[in-house]
Amino acid sequence: MAQHAVAQTATAQPTPWNHKSCAVVLTYDDAIDIDLDNVVPALDSQGLKGTFYLITSSPVVSNRLNEWRSAAKEGHELGNHTLFHPCAGGPGRDFVQKDFDLRTYTVNRAIAEIKAANGTLQAIDGKTRRTFAYPCGDLAIRDSFFYANLRHDFAAARGVQPSMPTVDKVDLDNVPCYAMMNQSAEAMIDLVKQAIKSHGLLVFLFHGVGGGHAINEGLAEHSALLHFLKANEKDIWVAPMVEVADYIRTTGTGASAR
Repeated sequence: MAQHAVAQTATAQPTPWNHKSCAVVLTYDDAIDIDLDNVVPALDSQGLKGTFYLITSSPVVSNRLNEWRSAAKEGHELGNHTLFHPCAGGPGRDFVQKDFDLRTYTVNRAIAEIKAANGTLQAIDGKTRRTFAYPCGDLAIRDSFFYANLRHDFAAARGVQPSMPTVDKVDLDNVPCYAMMNQSAEAMIDLVKQAIKSHGLLVFLFHGVGGGHAINEGLAEHSALLHFLKANEKDIWVAPMVEVADYIRTTGTGASAR
């Protein structure tokens, strides 16, 4: 009953997001087996489409090419999470490998690796249009905002800072998101309700779903979120990041709709 009440309340509200009250993007990082084993089947069961940000050097990409290709054919986006997932090392970043410490990168190296990842992704899905996600949310190499050299290669870039901008306030160079780790279904659904009320863009960031990663979300909780989104789909536009970014560009309303 609560699910239907949300839908009934929202119908009288403005519908700025492709004739819906809000937009929700489901993103999954790092190219892990769980994406194909748990997430794609869960999304497909509800007729929902997500964005998978792949580290293209991952063996999960090379070992399961046909499954990634099938996911793309079903409408899921294969996004670019770089070739090697370089992050800035330092305190609290013990997981960063020396060879892939962004502090030692040049801008040219970062750009070359990201473009190489795009080539791999195109070979998998045949597409030239997709979005990017900053590894670890790191936007700069020393004092250089490296994505400035990549704007024509992507529809948008997803960051990691949480907020729910309205359609006219989305920064396509750094799209905000909410990272999920051991959240209850109620907490995630509450975020969706906030997005409906504020007519905002809500981007979820998942790593493990039902295992597979140290940053994990429960399988049952994730499923409850998907069921809520499906039950209220007349008020919630659920789409891959690339579709939402292109919608913002087409309408010309985004804060950085270049």
